[in-house]
Amino acid sequence: MISIKSDREIELMRHAGKINYLTHLEVAKNIKPGISTKALDEIAHKFILKNNCTPSFLGFEGYPASICISINDEVVHGIPGMRKIKAGDVVSVDIGVCYKGYHSDSANTYIVGETSKEIEDLVANTKKSLYEGLSVIKDGVKIRDIGGKIENFAKLHNLGVVRELVGHGVGTSIHEDPDVPNYVTNDNTRLRSGMVIAVEPMLTLGEEDIYLEDNDWTVRTDDGLPSAHFEHTVLVTKDGYEILTQE
Repeated sequence: MISIKSDREIELMRHAGKINYLTHLEVAKNIKPGISTKALDEIAHKFILKNNCTPSFLGFEGYPASICISINDEVVHGIPGMRKIKAGDVVSVDIGVCYKGYHSDSANTYIVGETSKEIEDLVANTKKSLYEGLSVIKDGVKIRDIGGKIENFAKLHNLGVVRELVGHGVGTSIHEDPDVPNYVTNDNTRLRSGMVIAVEPMLTLGEEDIYLEDNDWTVRTDDGLPSAHFEHTVLVTKDGYEILTQE
């Protein structure tokens, strides 16, 4: 069931979003060659707790870490461990923060050092596709219009759109109704003022096909080519939207 948030709930989610944003900044300044993904996870974990919040992902359906760190051909849900980041890596960081029972969800993708123009464009255009999707959000708009904008932008830049993974509602659970696909569907569900959703394009440099690793979490591209992931939690308003996961 799709929920409409009260003013009190929105205020709590604004705070969860602010701490999410600040956690991203804390992680980003530590992403460099030689650091392990586990060390980045620990940095995020400590920062979230220090700000009187909890990591939304830790223990969610058994997930064993506080944030997701996905590298190169890993699309999402990379589990932090002893793997060390190298120059040229494409690193996607997905963070969930909970404050007084209300969640926020946000992802950014970083390029470590130098890489090819093709990969630079992948990351830049995935970020742009997020804002293309956000641009149509307001009360009364069909959810499928968000996906249409993202898919059209991706196709314009010859990028694959992962179809098995979608955005979602956010609230007292990190994943709520409705689904928010990154492509056109036949769903006629309309946005309403007070809804909070996470829009999160996941685009690939090659084909859209993916597979799930044996750990039952990490998703990779079938062809082994890099992927990028950007996400914001947004509040739908009468005339537009408010991004809750940026200051």
